[in-house]
Amino acid sequence: MAFDIEMIEKVYATMAARVDKARELVGRPLTLSEKILYSHLWEGTPSQSFTRGKDYVDFAPDRVACQDATAQMALLQFMHAGKSKAAVPTTVHCDHLIQAKVGATTDLAVANSQSKEVFDFLSSVSNKYGIGFWKPGSGIIHQIVLENYAFPGGMMIGTDSHTVNAGGLGMLAIGVGGADAVDVMSGMSWELKFPKLIGVKLTGKLNGWTAPKDVILKVADILTVKGGTGAIVEYFGEGATSMSCTGKGTICNMGAEIGATTSTFGYDDSMRRYLAATGRQDVVNAADKVAAYLTADAEVYANPANYFDQVIEINLSELEPHINGPFTPDRGTPVSKMKAEAAANGWPLKVEWGLIGSCTNSSYEDMARAASIVEQAVAHGITPKAEFGINPGSEQIRYTIERDGIIATFEKMGTKVFTNACGPCIGQWDRAGADKGEKNTIVHSFNRNFSKRADGNPNTHAFVTSPEMVAALAISGDLSFNPLTDTLLNDNGEEVKLLPPVGDELPKRGFAVEDAGFQAPAADGSSVEVAVSPTSDRLQLLAPFDAWDGKNITGAKLLIKAFGKCTTDHISMAGPWLRFRGHLDNISNNMLIGAVNAYNQEANKVKNQLTGAYDAVPAVARAYKAASVPSIVVGDQNYGEGSSREHAAMEPRFLGVKAVLVKSFARIHETNLKKQGMLALTFANEADYDKIQEDDTINFLDLTDFAPGKPLTLEFVHTDGSKDMILANHTYNESQIGWFVAGSALNLIAAGKA
Repeated sequence: MAFDIEMIEKVYATMAARVDKARELVGRPLTLSEKILYSHLWEGTPSQSFTRGKDYVDFAPDRVACQDATAQMALLQFMHAGKSKAAVPTTVHCDHLIQAKVGATTDLAVANSQSKEVFDFLSSVSNKYGIGFWKPGSGIIHQIVLENYAFPGGMMIGTDSHTVNAGGLGMLAIGVGGADAVDVMSGMSWELKFPKLIGVKLTGKLNGWTAPKDVILKVADILTVKGGTGAIVEYFGEGATSMSCTGKGTICNMGAEIGATTSTFGYDDSMRRYLAATGRQDVVNAADKVAAYLTADAEVYANPANYFDQVIEINLSELEPHINGPFTPDRGTPVSKMKAEAAANGWPLKVEWGLIGSCTNSSYEDMARAASIVEQAVAHGITPKAEFGINPGSEQIRYTIERDGIIATFEKMGTKVFTNACGPCIGQWDRAGADKGEKNTIVHSFNRNFSKRADGNPNTHAFVTSPEMVAALAISGDLSFNPLTDTLLNDNGEEVKLLPPVGDELPKRGFAVEDAGFQAPAADGSSVEVAVSPTSDRLQLLAPFDAWDGKNITGAKLLIKAFGKCTTDHISMAGPWLRFRGHLDNISNNMLIGAVNAYNQEANKVKNQLTGAYDAVPAVARAYKAASVPSIVVGDQNYGEGSSREHAAMEPRFLGVKAVLVKSFARIHETNLKKQGMLALTFANEADYDKIQEDDTINFLDLTDFAPGKPLTLEFVHTDGSKDMILANHTYNESQIGWFVAGSALNLIAAGKA
């Protein structure tokens, strides 16, 4: 599990020469993001400059990380690539398949029993292909990456949208689908459109109740869930250097919620402290030698408007704690305005649950600061009004906070300590009473709060805030409680005002752990057998998708016209469906069941044009597939927002959907569709969305001339015989068109043609 200092030193050795060359080519000072991008070009020394938001560029990431839910499909694909070993350092982390219900010990034992087949598969396939394996209970992928593998100036990809968390240690860490990971693991380049750059200047210093979480909650409120699409967000300024490394990780983590490609910070003392505390002084020594290359050129931060496509400035000294939600992470409300907002919108004020943890806020500092609020409540005799749960970020965090008495503090208030895993954040929460569908409010320190995400109840109003504020709101039981100004009554009827949170950035006695949960791979995995039962309902070997027949797609039926927000949670739900993430046929039974049909405003109820009857989306898709009738999906803005899960692309591909036509895409989902050999198209005129009717038959008129930069023409034939011609744009380049022609990018890899 040790970090690879030789690899890191090699990255730094090549970085200096490449950055200097890139500066000459561009003819101006460089941002940190540009330095890392240019130093990781696939072809080596830069020979040209790139246009932001336009040019596709091939990169060479330093490592890959996969979580268990997405790793199944990624590794099933990798097994078809014909490689004997992963070409770059790769790890698999078992954090998604553990349900929170009773508490850590019981819940982990249940997961190890129920998902043994999957864990055994991941363990054996990792062992065979030289991949590090982190066992169930070891922790959440992004916290473990930060503790063990992330380093300033590096580039990594991960099969989870919150891979971006590693930006807290100065990386460019980017969430991708499994097919992208397979490319890199196979020794190939990784393609990305050269990002635009958003600069966030942080002035002042956090104080009182305000936490790093409030920075990204404010940024999300400003940019919205799609404002960062196609861009890297780079934070800088005195406010940035004054924050902890894990606080920076929190900010970068939730950059996924604004659609950003990734987010990052320049190398500074907080990173030095964190690296040293986690046993990586060698990385500090190496990074210090090239420190000038691990942050932007001075001129950039002095005059950011000249170098970034957009600049935002936030004064941390004036920033107020925020509570974002419900149902979307970009609806920001300062705590002082929550009472009025809740009243105006009919949000339930009674807080039922407070949840702390997830990859976003599960560090030592997070736990310590939240515990300081709990300690005050206990000392003053205040009985909490809501239930409370925590998910430590890793076994190292859990062991250390237990040693330091932090867990004992939480338990004084009846807190449930769940497994070191994702739990409620991704819907892995067996919440008592959730099936009743009652309107209620919960507060959590997670990153996403889409409808039904945490507990499956569409009427649960989930609000995102800092761990400190979660503690205060759970203790008060009141969403409108403002700890900056309000008081609480203790059990004796006395008024108590909570003091601002305090907590050590890093443990004074250092981190400690007995068994971190890491399994190193075999030096030679050639004899390792990876068994997948043909009768398994959890795992299924993949068959290649069919190549394009070279003809126009005709006679296609509209499967669904999705109305409004359609995230990857709507396209391929998590929660109980996670158990089928390694079985494409079974997981496809959740395809688009959460999407709202524009014609009847109902979920999972669409018209089967072959029978005229209404049925579940997967059932109608299977009927079309059985009859050899192609289908298409139509969607709204920012289609595919949220997780990197490529199941949201593989399921439609498997069930016969040929194209997805929307107003706009989220970055990762558009790429996933392309990788799986589908057509990802956008309306040239967004108003054409309204022209599409429920019984339409669709014909492609010029797919045979599919070419970069050339829109496609689709004919929508209505039941009355009338037609609408709709122009569809796309962003395919020559190599991506090759994926479509071959049937998928993996087909090209397997054929040795990629």
